[in-house]
Amino acid sequence: MTMKIGCEPYLRAASLFIRYTVFVLEKGIAAEDEFDQNDEKGIIYAVLYRDQMPVSTARFLPQGEKQARLTRVATLKDERSKGYGAQIIQALEQYARDEGFEHLVIHSELTARAFYEKIGYKPFSSIYEEDGEPCQSLEKYLEGEQY
Repeated sequence: MTMKIGCEPYLRAASLFIRYTVFVLEKGIAAEDEFDQNDEKGIIYAVLYRDQMPVSTARFLPQGEKQARLTRVATLKDERSKGYGAQIIQALEQYARDEGFEHLVIHSELTARAFYEKIGYKPFSSIYEEDGEPCQSLEKYLEGEQY
């Protein structure tokens, strides 16, 4: 397994491939809703590869000087339940620490909330709908206490 984090075009392409497969083809989300203005040049993507095959991804969006949002977390169907999603999140948490970020936010589908809670994220919003799915926002302070 190889983890890559960066804004290079090949990482963007690998991430978009995974997301198209998972969100558009598998979950039926409209492509125009899945791909947005945040999928532009310079955005940070994390991609986990098994050999040459991209299997899991997430996107890192700064939301201020100390806060960022982890978005579009996805793992190909045949690769789930192997811990790849947790590896992606942990890699982006380390990237965030290295870049001086202290607070991470994730907008989670309710079906994935337990996964995020298991790796230390805590709900902080009421339930809302996003792209036709019930969701809730979760957060994690990287150094423990809120600032």
